[in-house]
Amino acid sequence: MRRSPSPRVIREFRRIRGVVLDVDGILTNGLISYGVDDEEIKSFSLRDGHGLVLLRRAGVKIALLSGRDSMAVRRRMQELGIEDGHLGVREKLPIFHSILSKWKLFSEEVVFVGDDVVDLPAMRIAGLSITVPEAPWFVRREADWVTRLPGGNGAVREIADWILSGRSDGISEARCHQDGDPG
Repeated sequence: MRRSPSPRVIREFRRIRGVVLDVDGILTNGLISYGVDDEEIKSFSLRDGHGLVLLRRAGVKIALLSGRDSMAVRRRMQELGIEDGHLGVREKLPIFHSILSKWKLFSEEVVFVGDDVVDLPAMRIAGLSITVPEAPWFVRREADWVTRLPGGNGAVREIADWILSGRSDGISEARCHQDGDPG
């Protein structure tokens, strides 16, 4: 398994203007706990959240596209300032197309990050498709890159750092820390 992106993928990161993420298994570790009154409880990485904030500050558009709807995800979107959330979606490809249209971007300018069979149709048309090490082998095989870090534990920050590293309009380290940890 490749530890860092291939030279081709690194070059493609420079073209990225939008990131569409699955939630469970990407922004979370894929586990669901239930609390009082069957409330879903999910854990989110602060590092991943900070990476998404840095991408937004650099002008990269962010959308979440999840098969499940959850109050925890809605709250996390609000905390991170993500307005483009599509939750409870069974067929992701039509929504992915509508996101591209809304953003006025070509598929080549957008990364899709997913980890299961329902994500493959969108992953196949995105400019770059990325998955996590825990994804099934058939998803890892089709992805342009498999992150080193696991879903829900730094994978999204890893992606954000690679996208920002090759951009001249990326966020400087000083600006990253001026507001504290927004993640």
